[in-house]
Amino acid sequence: MTTGVLTDAVEDWFARNIGQPFDFQRQVWAAQLQGQSGLLHAPTGMGKTLAAFAANLSAAWDEHHPTYGDTRSKQTGTSSSTAASGSASGAGVTSGGGGGGLRVLWITPLRALATDTERALREPMDALEIPWRVERRTGDVSTSVRARQRKRLPEVLVTTPESLSVLLSYADAHDHFKRLDAVIVDEWHELMSTKRGVQTELGLARLRRWNPTLTVWGLSATLGNLDQAMHTLLGAAADHGVLVHGRADKRIELRTLVPDDPTRFPWAGHLGMALLDPVAQAIDESESTLLFTNTRSQAETWFRKLLDHRPEWLGRCALHHGSIDKQTRYAVEDLLRQGELKLVVCTSSLDLGVDFTPVDRVIQVASPKGVARLMQRAGRSGHRPGAPSIVIGAPTHALELLDFAAARRLMQAKRIEPRPPVRLALDVLAQHLVTVAMGGGFERQDLLEELRASHAYADLTDQQFDWVLRFAERGGQTLGAYPQFARIAEDPPGSGQYRVAGVKIARDHRVAIGTITSDASIDVRFANGRKLGVVEESFVGWLNPGERFVFAGRILELVSVRDMTATVRPAKGKKAATPRWQGGRAPLSNQLAQALRECLGEAQQGVFDGPEMRATKPLLELQAAWSLLPGPDQLLIESHQSRDGHHAMLFPLRGRAVHEGLGALVAHRLTQQAPRTVTVTVNDYGLELLSPEPLDLAEHDWRSLLSENNLLEDLLACVRSGALARRQFRDI
Repeated sequence: MTTGVLTDAVEDWFARNIGQPFDFQRQVWAAQLQGQSGLLHAPTGMGKTLAAFAANLSAAWDEHHPTYGDTRSKQTGTSSSTAASGSASGAGVTSGGGGGGLRVLWITPLRALATDTERALREPMDALEIPWRVERRTGDVSTSVRARQRKRLPEVLVTTPESLSVLLSYADAHDHFKRLDAVIVDEWHELMSTKRGVQTELGLARLRRWNPTLTVWGLSATLGNLDQAMHTLLGAAADHGVLVHGRADKRIELRTLVPDDPTRFPWAGHLGMALLDPVAQAIDESESTLLFTNTRSQAETWFRKLLDHRPEWLGRCALHHGSIDKQTRYAVEDLLRQGELKLVVCTSSLDLGVDFTPVDRVIQVASPKGVARLMQRAGRSGHRPGAPSIVIGAPTHALELLDFAAARRLMQAKRIEPRPPVRLALDVLAQHLVTVAMGGGFERQDLLEELRASHAYADLTDQQFDWVLRFAERGGQTLGAYPQFARIAEDPPGSGQYRVAGVKIARDHRVAIGTITSDASIDVRFANGRKLGVVEESFVGWLNPGERFVFAGRILELVSVRDMTATVRPAKGKKAATPRWQGGRAPLSNQLAQALRECLGEAQQGVFDGPEMRATKPLLELQAAWSLLPGPDQLLIESHQSRDGHHAMLFPLRGRAVHEGLGALVAHRLTQQAPRTVTVTVNDYGLELLSPEPLDLAEHDWRSLLSENNLLEDLLACVRSGALARRQFRDI
């Protein structure tokens, strides 16, 4: 029998099945049992799941096996009943009593991760014979299960930010959450810099309002701004939060596949097929591999090419991305977990995972775009304590060799990207007002105080809140004439109490809750009704019946499109279109872009350190001979003329997102100087300005175009007049 922070039965189970706990795990358990909230930061595969859950497991054991006693009383000087009781000890682990109702809420950013988490939490519950139900509630759960949960939630619920908002939208939400003791937000680094993170913060603020002793813990890996991350999660309670660091000795090995002749390697574009054979050889050398691509389109292409290259892998190779039907995804995850698959070609749908999933190595096709993302994916190999993580980089063109060199530099220096939190997202707040108005209603001043207890709305002014309130109440100044935009109403008038304005509004709102935007989706089905997944309407709109496309690893022929369903049948041949999904291009992070410029600066000085730099040496020397290698404080601008017109190429090397804004700004200023047409094209490394008329710009002209004078006014003007405005409007 062991002694420790947890009750003996849980300590024994942990030692038998996992091993001796790490110090950081015991730190979290001790803090939780004292009623403290906080953030745990540890590498992937180090045991964060049980670090966050074992204290709740221990208290549940105490509740249902009181005659066994609790060795914690010997160490803490408290009685067993006091240690197990959230109200008596101040701990937000569990309350004493007979069970029933929601006690632990686990929030996860991915539906696929919810399935794994449910299984991981249920395993010790079953082994210890604790009669708590563990269930998940996501968009993938059947309507019958959701209907049962509407009557009574399980003791442990794994859900997403969107499903939490749906639960809070019911009039009896307070009754369902009144016994809640603990909330655990998994993979907080994936949520905190997005509007889904704001949605999570709003849900937590509501739950804390109902239960001030609630403990909240976030789990995070590969994050640079940890203190800010904890303050964002805990809001006004952050001053009493605990930041726990896990073991930092997780070793990540990055090995980049270098082409035999770098001078013949593509300079740009392509899908990386020049390295198809070395990638296949790397897969052959391991029992199980995850091959990550940055887009679903690229995943579809690589899956087909690898099977063509290694037909003997048929049946042991699978495809996994977010547009494939959920049952197919679940089957792939189960086969991977059981060790039945040699290879899974995937996207960010498998970025995150529960501890101890057996994967030997990871291959990253194309630039990782950021060091945190690469480390996250690398952690899916050797995904257990003590095992190294091996990631193989497969660049698709020459400049991506430098991306991997920059990523290695950042990993060695532990320069991980911070993720800035979103502040004052008034569009998310407007949605939340309707949710709360449905969930029993709200009083203006009470809700304002609740919102200001969150990090996202700590600086919310009365004027901003009243503007959003009027918008939800009447549709603002623009939509006031349309009754369907009067979402909430003061009931009774003049009371300051607000409720939802009608049953239909409530029904429509629940269907639309969320902050993720995408093009309209079309179901892809065979004639017998079997669903393969979804593609975006904009892609299907370009296809005619009889045309072929690749989806879910198959070549399909479009039969018809009707009622938002594309009916297909299997097709033969090798030529077929590949769907494109909106938002598939992640920009280069600021940290990776800066490290890339540092690598080029060293090359400018004749220093080529590392395999990637040595491989690109002939190409970089050619660039220096014909033009210039830009140093860290230089901007390279090249110009030439072709049959398409006059080209100006700028190379800030700051990532696609920066270049989109910069390109729009420069094009706007050029058209203000003289009537001309300017087309802007960008990638992660630079931007192109194309005009039918000669640009004829000297250095001082470029300095004027890139000046900070009137910057805000010009930026707003070019955003209003271009595609950037339409994209932002869609997101709002």
